[in-house]
Order: sequence, then structure tokens, then C-alpha cells
Amino acid sequence: MFRPTPMLKLEMITLERYRDSVLTYLHEMGAVEVREVQVKEAQRDAPNEFYRKAASYSIIMSRMADFLRLHLPAKKGGIREFIFPPERKKRRYVYQGIEKLIDDVEAFLSEVEPEIREVEGEINSLNTEMERIRSEIAALELLSEFDVDVSYLRHSGIAQVLVGKVEKIRYGSLERELLEALGGRVVLVPKERGDTVVLAVVLLTSDYERANPVLAKHSFERIEIPEGEGRPYELVRTYQNLLGRKERELEDAYGRAAEIASERYDDLRFYLELVENERNKASALNMLARTNMTFALTGWLPEGEAKKVEEGVRKLTDGIVYLRFSRPSEEELDEIPIKLNNPGWARPFEMLTEMYGFPKYNEFDPTPIIAFTYSFFFGFMLTDFFYGMIVGIVAALLVKGHKKFNDGTYRFAYTLLWSSLFTMTMGALFGSYFGNALDVVGQYLTGNPNFGMWRITDPLRDPMFVLILALAIGLAHLFVGYTIGFIVKWKNGERKGALFDQLSWMLVILGIVLFATGKGVPAFVESAEVLFGIGLTLFAIGEVVSNGGLAALLIISDFFGFVGTWLSYARLMALALATSGIAMVVNVLVQMIWGIKFLYIGPITGVILFFGGQFFSTAINALGAFVHSLRLQYVEFFGTFYSGDGRPFTPFMSRREVSEVVVESSGKNDSGGV
Repeated sequence: MFRPTPMLKLEMITLERYRDSVLTYLHEMGAVEVREVQVKEAQRDAPNEFYRKAASYSIIMSRMADFLRLHLPAKKGGIREFIFPPERKKRRYVYQGIEKLIDDVEAFLSEVEPEIREVEGEINSLNTEMERIRSEIAALELLSEFDVDVSYLRHSGIAQVLVGKVEKIRYGSLERELLEALGGRVVLVPKERGDTVVLAVVLLTSDYERANPVLAKHSFERIEIPEGEGRPYELVRTYQNLLGRKERELEDAYGRAAEIASERYDDLRFYLELVENERNKASALNMLARTNMTFALTGWLPEGEAKKVEEGVRKLTDGIVYLRFSRPSEEELDEIPIKLNNPGWARPFEMLTEMYGFPKYNEFDPTPIIAFTYSFFFGFMLTDFFYGMIVGIVAALLVKGHKKFNDGTYRFAYTLLWSSLFTMTMGALFGSYFGNALDVVGQYLTGNPNFGMWRITDPLRDPMFVLILALAIGLAHLFVGYTIGFIVKWKNGERKGALFDQLSWMLVILGIVLFATGKGVPAFVESAEVLFGIGLTLFAIGEVVSNGGLAALLIISDFFGFVGTWLSYARLMALALATSGIAMVVNVLVQMIWGIKFLYIGPITGVILFFGGQFFSTAINALGAFVHSLRLQYVEFFGTFYSGDGRPFTPFMSRREVSEVVVESSGKNDSGGV
């Protein structure tokens, strides 16, 4: 806790024939971040034909899975499934080398791919044919303006007929220019259809080349005449009957696709996940170094995983392996990947730290502190007992439903659950229960206009008390940050930074606190002046040492920057007042309409308005509390000591949702596996 997980550097050399088994074991374990072996003139590997096949099959099966997913039976989901998602069942696969896996995948595809391609091709063909029929029907509906056999509209020979559409406003000029261009050797038959003119143009075939530019100039849109004979309305019925038959055929094809999806989709996902992980595993090949007989691997892993890795690798290689685990040196501090290390109660809050950035290996992990301060600030800002209860109920359900997955929803809900407890506590202290709702109810029931719930103070009537409290909390928060920064810099040998950047502000804050709490006590005031003066002196010296001639300007700027940072904590008061204010507005509106007795409109509308308004207020103010609580951590608190420049630990690991792999050493048979 407070420090990243201790890491070890791994160096491994073993025989080439064990490479596939060792890589697969490390990939499934997910405990090692593989790094490139820094050896000059070393041989590097590239994916061989088996890995290339895995990549190719991954693409093929991914497309087939997308097709089948469209035809899966609809699942009953909704809010219940979101809160309590079912746990996915995993199928076991005994891994005996990539060659064996590729053989299994090819056997599966030889059985499944033809039937999927057949029904997919049929569906695509039917959809294309139906789209063509619909286009033909649309064309015939336009041609219905001409009550003639459509074969006449396809006429060609010495004379030909062109049928198309043109905008109504263009028709006049089109007619004039066409008559002029063809010397009057043309017949135009226009039929108005809204803002469009459906136009039949009869001209000599020899005049087509002169007519075409004029038609194009006026955006004459040619209509292809459908096949068949008869008047347009007669052909429409024929095509509609044909469309109906195709729709029934398509429905049958969809039914077959749904049957295939029900039978094959889970198997397809299983094999797809296997080959996708092989594709991912191949990304480590070019980081290894090899000879004709051996290969070398290096990387980082958590200290607690070293024994398990060693035991597994030695078992797979029959003990024919060189393994070395070493602690990082000072020169390697910037290379060490960071994995946060916190107790179970604080681990979900790592999400908030990671959103900003990981600490360096020799830095302080603020997660346990954030677990308290973030939740407390959230509760201070939302500060209503019933609002906290609503948030807590939703969060508790999500925590229960997603705990087994330990996913992002679980971690976020867990932070909200703790925050809701602080919200209810602060709401009870400030006497806020849906704002002043319980006060109003109590006054109505008791007849006492002065009835009120117990509270330490009313934020709306005494905002100055809440402001002072918020600023005091801000000073404490900043003091903790500067103290952490002082300790970290001092331990890391940055003595000047510890004194001038951290201790200076610690003394300034202590001076402010003593001055604020010791009014009327000369000893307190004198001590406050001394601490404040020493702190400012150290701060000024640090500015001169760091910035030279610019120190005069930066002293003023940075000092007021500190003041601005401190005053940022006034947002605790502002959001607390906003929550109370919005809740009170809802209550006032309910009181105003409650007295309407006609058909109970007042009480019915009042109940709807009360709960709707309060739930809306809960959502909007919870969002504000979430955002501003994070801001106080990221900007004000982290600005005192935290860089967030560490590199996250990204282990070489598989992604398993529906498959579970057991690695068996393939020994001598493994030589061609990589």
C-alpha cells in the first residue's frame, strides 16, 4: 500500500523446441510484460505459416461471427441483465501446440464455413434481387403517367425513345434548346408529377449525339425501362407478386440462418477466440532473441508471481532452462512498469488514479488517500441523506451483480457505494432529507412552524460556516499533499525540492491554521507569524534558485497560484448549496400546487413532481459531485506532489471470455510451432 507492486526483471534462456509451450504458458498466465532482448546481431523471429494462418482464420471467422450474430434469437435483457449479467461459461481447450490448434480450426471450418457461406450468399442474393425489383416497381410507378405498353418506351431503331425525369423549372429551357439543337426533329411528351416532369423524348437515332449534351446540361435523369410487356400498372402487379415470393424465400433463408446461429455461434466464438489469442501471442516473437537451438526472453513481472512462473516454466521445459530474477537498479527506474498494489477495500479506487496516470516506481501511490478524500468530497457536495440512499441502492445492486467480473462497472459502482455512505452522513449532519422535505412534513404534522430536523447547521441559512469548513478541509488536503511530496523527494535525494517546493508551503499552511485558530492568544499568533515567515522565505529562496532573474515575477504569480488553489475548495460549499437549493425549489413547487383539490389534481401532480424532481436533482447533482471531486484530486491535490508519469504494467496475456486453455508441453513435437 502507498507503493507500487515490487517488480523483478526476468531473464530466460531455453531450448527452441519449448518456445511455443513457454510462450503459451506465459500468455495464459498474464504475469510477465515481455520486453525486447537487447542483444546485438541476434536473430529475430517473425510469425511463421501457422501464425499467418491464425491471423487469416481470425479475419474469416470474425466476419462469419458478425453474420451469425445478426441472426441469433433475441435475448431478454433490459435493466435486470445490466445489473445482474449472467456469467459466461468457458469451454476448456488442451493446448498442444499451434499446429494442432490450426488443424482443429481447419477441421471446424471445413464443416461450418460451407453452410454459413451458402445461407449468407442466398440472403445477399435475395436482398440484391429484391432491391432490383423495388427499383423496377418505382420506375413503373413513374411510367404509369404514360398509359401505353412499356415496350413502346424501349423502342429503338431509326427512332428511339428516351424516358427520364427533369426538374419542373428546367423543363421549359430544355424543350427550347432541344428543339433548336435538333431542328425541330423531336417529340416531347411531358407529364407533371409534383416538382418533377416525367418526360418521354422521341428522336432520330442519328440525332442522339446532339441531343445528349442538352439533356445532360439540364440534369435529365434517365429511367431504365423494366423488362416485360403491358401497361405499367399491369407490370407493377406482376413485380409485386414476384417481390412477395422473394420475401418469403428470404424469410426462409433467415430461418435457416437463425438455426445455424443457434447451433454454431458458440463454437465459432470459441475457435475465433483461440486464433485471436494466437494472433496476439505472435506479437512477442520479434522481441525474442534466438539461435538455431535456443531462444532468450526478458521482461518484468510482479515479485509475488516469480515463484509460480519459475515452477511452470521448469515443468514445461523439463528443467532445461536458465532463469534469473533480479531487482531493478537505479538506472532502470524509468523502465519499470507500474502495477498498483492496494488492499481489497481500496483496489477499485485504483481506477481513479489510473485515469490521471500511474506513479513512478519510486513515487507514492495516492489511491488509499483518494479512496477517502474522493468519497468524502462527493458526499460533502451531494450532502443529502435520501440522495445518498438512492445512489447507494443503485451502486450496491451493481456491485453485487458485477463483483464476479471485477469489471469497470463494478469498480465504478464500488466507488459510488462508499461515496453514498459519506453522502448520507453529511446529509444527516446538515439535516437535508430531499432538501427540507422532512421539515415541511414535520411542520404540517405537528402544527409547529418552527419544526426542523436536527442539524449542525443549515447550509442555506449559514453559508459562511460551510465556506469556512470547506476552506479548512482544503488546507488539510493540501497539507497532506505537500507532506507526501516532502517525504518522497527527501527519500529520493531531492533535498532542495523537498525544502523549497514542499516544506515551504507546509509551514505557510501551519501558519495560516495557527493564526485562524489562535486569535486572542499571543503565543499562537507569534508562532503563526514565525512559521508563515519561514515558509515564505524558503519559497522565495527556491524561486530565486530555480528561476534567477524571473523570480521577482514568479514569486507573486506562484503565491497567488497557491491562494487560488486553496480557494478552489470553495466548490465544496457551492455544490452543497446547489443541492439544497434545487431540492428546496422542488419542494416549494410541490407546496404551491398541492392545494389544488379539483379531482385530486394537486396531490397527484405534486407526488409526480416531487419524486420526478428529486430523482432528477439526484442525477444532476451526483454528476456534478463526481466531476468536481475528481478535479480536487487531479488539479489541487496531485499538483502538490504527484507526476503520474509512470508506465502502466501491460502483461503479455490472453483475453478469454468463452475459452479456457490448459497448456501441455509438446516437447520434441513443438520444434516447428513458432
